[in-house]
Amino acid sequence: MDYAKRRADLVAQLQARGSLRSARVAEVMRSVPREFFVPRYLTLRAYEDSPVPIGHGQTISAPHMVAIMTEALELGPGMRVLEVGSGSGYQAAILGRLVEPGGRIVTVERIPQLAERAKEALTACGAGNVSVLSGDGSGGRPDFGPFDRIVVTAAAPRMPPPLLEQLAPGGILVAPVGDRTCALIRVRRTADGLQEENLGACAFVPLKGAFGHGPGLFGT
Repeated sequence: MDYAKRRADLVAQLQARGSLRSARVAEVMRSVPREFFVPRYLTLRAYEDSPVPIGHGQTISAPHMVAIMTEALELGPGMRVLEVGSGSGYQAAILGRLVEPGGRIVTVERIPQLAERAKEALTACGAGNVSVLSGDGSGGRPDFGPFDRIVVTAAAPRMPPPLLEQLAPGGILVAPVGDRTCALIRVRRTADGLQEENLGACAFVPLKGAFGHGPGLFGT
């Protein structure tokens, strides 16, 4: 299987559809081996533009959504980034390359088995500036903050207040807000306060934790 060609073809498709506009993000997406981050029996689906199950009721987001969220963060070298919901680790691998040199990604996963798999995949692809932590990330990680950028990869019932508090001056927070069908919201911390922007509709699994959806929602 020529995975490099499949990566290049996928990036070209995303660019043609308008889901991927940044040349820098495109370059990184062509370099990160997505097949490392899906279950082995699903590697043939690694470059489909659709979510792929990774176990425990979770998915690796569709590549177009990874591109949209990554571009919305407006990443640069040296930034400190918090990701809430490591999942497979693929998004963190993309973020890690975009903040080089000198940047750092802290990603938090509430399901221990997924956290361990993400660590293994990130190590395999050489993501040395990504730290995977186990636990409830919905309240952030103030011990590692403040953060220049924060991204949430599951749908929160509302923007978690602790994440807003941990956003550095000039920082950007991107998160889906709502139920499974939700709005992708970008918040900027400016000198005049927090500015919110709706980037459009999206679909994500629900965020769980102290600032997420309660148990029992959606039948879980």
